[in-house]
Amino acid sequence: MQNGQNCRFCEINSANLIEKKRRKYYNESNNANFEVLVLKKIGFDNEKYVKMQSEHIRERISKFGGKLYLEFGGKLFDDYHASRVLPGFAPDSKVKMLMKLKDQAEIVIVVNASDIEKNKIRGDLGITYDLDVLRLIDAFRGIGLLVGSVVMTRYSAQPAADAFCKRLESLGVKVYHHYTIPGYPSDVDRIVSDEGFGKNEYIETSRSLVVITAPGPGSGKMATCLSQLYHEHKRGISAGYAKFETFPIWNLPLNHPVNLAYEAATADLNDINMIDPFHLEAYGEMTVNYNRDVEIFPVLAATFDQIYGECPYKSPTDMGVNMAGNCIIDDEACCEASRQEIIRRFYAEQCSVKKGLGNPESVDKIKLIMKKTGISLDERPVIAAAKAKAEETGEPAMAIETGKDTLVTGRTSLLMGAGAAAMLNALKSLAGINDDIHLLSPAVIEPVQELKVKYMGNHNPRLHVDEVLIALSVSAATNPLAKLALQQIPKLRGMEAHATVILKEQDESVFKKFGINITCEPKYQTKKLYHK
Repeated sequence: MQNGQNCRFCEINSANLIEKKRRKYYNESNNANFEVLVLKKIGFDNEKYVKMQSEHIRERISKFGGKLYLEFGGKLFDDYHASRVLPGFAPDSKVKMLMKLKDQAEIVIVVNASDIEKNKIRGDLGITYDLDVLRLIDAFRGIGLLVGSVVMTRYSAQPAADAFCKRLESLGVKVYHHYTIPGYPSDVDRIVSDEGFGKNEYIETSRSLVVITAPGPGSGKMATCLSQLYHEHKRGISAGYAKFETFPIWNLPLNHPVNLAYEAATADLNDINMIDPFHLEAYGEMTVNYNRDVEIFPVLAATFDQIYGECPYKSPTDMGVNMAGNCIIDDEACCEASRQEIIRRFYAEQCSVKKGLGNPESVDKIKLIMKKTGISLDERPVIAAAKAKAEETGEPAMAIETGKDTLVTGRTSLLMGAGAAAMLNALKSLAGINDDIHLLSPAVIEPVQELKVKYMGNHNPRLHVDEVLIALSVSAATNPLAKLALQQIPKLRGMEAHATVILKEQDESVFKKFGINITCEPKYQTKKLYHK
C-alpha cells in the first residue's frame, strides 16, 4: 500500500468539495433497488435535471398538437459515460425522467436487420443486439413502461432477422418491418412517397409520447420517426419529431472537456463536434452539435417540407430537447471528470486495436484531443502506481485508487491474478484491515485451484476476481474480518483502477459490475494467440 495510511470511506469530509450522497440505482437483473454510497466531487444536479427534462419534453409534445416521436440517442438504463463526465448524474436518470411521463409514453425499440444477421455485439455489455433487445424489453416492462413494439429496419428477409422476428412474435411482441429505401437520405422526392416511407409498415401506437430507442448507433431511429410522420400525416394525425441526445451538450463551448470527452468516446464513429451553422445563421447564437446531425439537417428539413409544407425547425439544435447543460453546478468538477474520461477512452481504444477490434486512426484522434486539452497521463495516478509495482515485482500488476491520496496495488502470484490481489487489498484498505493480515488462507485457495485444474481442465490455477470473492464469501461465515471486507464492496463504485496487462474478460466484467473505472495497458500477459 502506498502513502502509508488507510483512507476510511466514511471518515473523509471536505466541505463543499466532496459530498457523500446516498443514491438509488436500478438493478435490471432482479428488478430491485439497492443503495450505494457515492463519494465524489459533485458537479451535476440530477434532481433538477430529471424535473427540467420531463417538463421540456411535455412542452414539445404540446407544440405538435399532442403527439411526439422522440428519437432517444445514447443509453437509457445505464448511461455510465454521462455519470462519469457529469459527476452526480445517475446512470438511470433518463429512465427516471421517462417515469415522470409514464402515463404518456410508450417505447418502440428499433434494430437494424443487418446487425442481427452479423451478430453485432454491444461493446459495453458483451451481448449481441438481439439479446439486448430482449434485455431492454424486460427492463422497461420491469419498471412499468409500455413497450409497444419492435421495428426491424433495413429488412430484406435476412435469415437471422426472420428467426429473431419469429422469436419475438412467439413471446407476444409485435414486430414491424421497415425497408431499405434507394437514394436514402438524399433523394427526398422518392423517400417521401409511397415508394419510400409508404412501403414501410405503419407502427400502431397508443400514447402521446413515442420513444424510439435502439441497442446501438446506426439502427435507423431517425428514419423510423420520419416514416411514422409520413404515415401519420396521410392519416390526418398531427405529430412531431424531436431528438434527445445528451452529448455533445449544445450550450457548452465547443472545446469544453465534457464535449471533447464525447468526441473521444465516439472516435470510432468519426463523430466530430462542431458549431451549428444553421443555428448561428438563424439566431446569431453559437451552439454545439455534431457533424452527422449538421450534415443531415438540410435533408431532414426538405423531408419536413415535403410532409408538412414547412419545417418546424431552423437548426439541428432546435430539434434537440437536452437540458443537461442547464444542470451543471460545478464546472470544474465536470472538467476534471471529463479529462479522466478522455484518458480512459485512450486506453480503451488502444486495447481494442490490440484485440483486433479497433482502428489505429481512432487512437490518433484521441491523442489529438488530449494534446488539444493539454491532458497528461500523469493526471491518472493509478497508471504510475501499477507500472511501479510491475517493475518492482517483475509481474503484471494493478493499482486501485481507494480514496484521496490513497492507492493500493496487487500483483500476479502463484495463488491469484493481479486483479484479484488488488481487489482484496482494496477491500482491506476500505475496511481498515492491516495489510499484513491474510483474509484467505492457502487452505481455502488450494482446493479451488485443484478444482479448476484437475476437474475443470484449466491450465491456469490462479484465482480470478470472482473466484476470490466467492472464496472470501465462504470464509466470511467463520472469519469476521472477511465479512467486514465484503461489506466494503458498495464503496468501490466510481473508483479508478489500472492494470499493466489486458484483463481477462472474466475479471473485467466484475470490475464493471462494481462500477470501477478500469484501464489497461495494451498488451497481453502471455504470448498466446488465443485470449479469453
